[in-house]
Amino acid sequence: MRNLNTWVLVAILICGAGMMLTACKGGQSANETSESMEEYKKIVRSWYGENKTITDGSYDQSLAVKCINGTFVGKKAENTIVFRGIPYVGQQPVGDLRWKAPVDVVSCDSVYEAYYNAKTAVQPEAELSSLYYQGEDCLYLNVWKPAKVSAEKKPVIVWIHGGAYEYGGTVDPLYDFQNFVEENPEVIVVSVAYRLGVFGFLHLSHLPDGKDYPDAQNLGLLDQLMALRWVHENIAGFGGDPDNVTLMGESAGGGSVTCLSLAGGTPADAPTRSLSHQYFNKVIALSGNPGLSRSTEQAVACTNELMEALGCKTVADLRKVDVQKLVGVASELLPLRMAPERDGNLLPKNPWEAIASGAVKDITFLHGVNKDEMNFFLVEMGGAEPFNEWAADRKAKKLSLMTDGEKALTERFCNDVKGESYEPYCKWFSQLMFNAPCIRLSEEQTKAGGKSFTYYFTVESALPLLKSGHGMALAPLFKHPELDGDTGRPFDETFSKTMRKMFVQFAKTGNPSVTADISPDGKAKEWPLYDVADKKVMVFDEFDIHPEKERQRKIVDWDRTYFLTNYYCF
Repeated sequence: MRNLNTWVLVAILICGAGMMLTACKGGQSANETSESMEEYKKIVRSWYGENKTITDGSYDQSLAVKCINGTFVGKKAENTIVFRGIPYVGQQPVGDLRWKAPVDVVSCDSVYEAYYNAKTAVQPEAELSSLYYQGEDCLYLNVWKPAKVSAEKKPVIVWIHGGAYEYGGTVDPLYDFQNFVEENPEVIVVSVAYRLGVFGFLHLSHLPDGKDYPDAQNLGLLDQLMALRWVHENIAGFGGDPDNVTLMGESAGGGSVTCLSLAGGTPADAPTRSLSHQYFNKVIALSGNPGLSRSTEQAVACTNELMEALGCKTVADLRKVDVQKLVGVASELLPLRMAPERDGNLLPKNPWEAIASGAVKDITFLHGVNKDEMNFFLVEMGGAEPFNEWAADRKAKKLSLMTDGEKALTERFCNDVKGESYEPYCKWFSQLMFNAPCIRLSEEQTKAGGKSFTYYFTVESALPLLKSGHGMALAPLFKHPELDGDTGRPFDETFSKTMRKMFVQFAKTGNPSVTADISPDGKAKEWPLYDVADKKVMVFDEFDIHPEKERQRKIVDWDRTYFLTNYYCF
């Protein structure tokens, strides 16, 4: 994909590889928008191919890795071998397996190509990955490994993409890790696709025939867990260390990796929880947290709204609805409301209490937020007017749940924000969805005896309104300066390389600090653990990466917004 001409990349990524394409429609007519989408789709679909079984023994064995479910043959790209479209399940979740838990792989001796990305999970056509071929048969992963053979097992990073649990996919060029592995050949990277939206997070068990679908509300997470199991059992064949795995995700991916650290129920279910912890020991959560989740009551309400809109009474009725109609109606009716469910089974009812009790103290966290998270959504929704309309409605619903004292605190916070009409909403929702949960995760993890390295990313886009919005760190972190649609400009390369080195160092050792001899700018960077006294975070300023006490940046308003974590994000 990165071999496309620069002008083509600019054309299809003009709003950014990770940004919703709806953000760039403001100045276009409906016909122009439709024509643009069709052009984008032609380009993205030109990347598609079907991996075939190799039956004649004609393949380069140096590019092949034997796994439990077959031998997979990758392609060499410069100094990296890339394996695309490896299934991590025994059967894809189609037909009678729709809304069912993923099926484990079975032993197989066949040889398969691993040349092409598999289909993207079914979703509305709104984001770059959604323009690729879609299908419910989407449970695949990709692997990037250094071509040079090494006797030493390498640390593994498993990437979970974001997209509000409704959009996105591993085909996105931003999530191509060849550049990253070329620069950092001491690691192996895996990217995972999973079920999204109504196919990955739809509560069904309360319906008359719903008892046969007990896991439907958290299938996306169960898919990710199955992928982690596959990685644990097979990554050694790629040169990876199954005992040194770091989960990494952004936005909904950051929510996913923090939820995966909690997967297993209540704190008393330690033996169950250890089944997930055996697959990883570190978590990198970029702009994501366990607060990006729903209660069972919220999940049931969403399902009921969808069923009423579609005129359905049962799961059987729902199965008869055209797939694109199903995802389309859900997208319009339930924007930013699909998410993992705190069901008391896979996830605890109260993740903050679980973290405080020590449920994840054996996992080391590296996580943080961007300075202006919600400005991304301001731009993505089309500017001040539509954003304000959405924000006013969502804020009113949150306020209806609060005490009079909490409502007063909220209004005082918003009234103190100066500027344009959207700015109080941006600041308040950044606190609700990102800042306050980020700091609470650091607080609870640290108090429980666990480790948390916390960051604050401040580099701003050159694009109007966006500032240091959601997703801003991805292009520099993954070494894609050519995909600067979300940033409006390439960031300083020494800064970007230093940030990458610190994240790689965390994956290798569990500590992101770098010594002068390996730091790209020749200066040591000591990243302190968060503690409840000084509350130090690492500030990623473009020309000055340095630690500060949280109170210097006021990442959270302790009096007026920290309590928002009790109300979660949805």
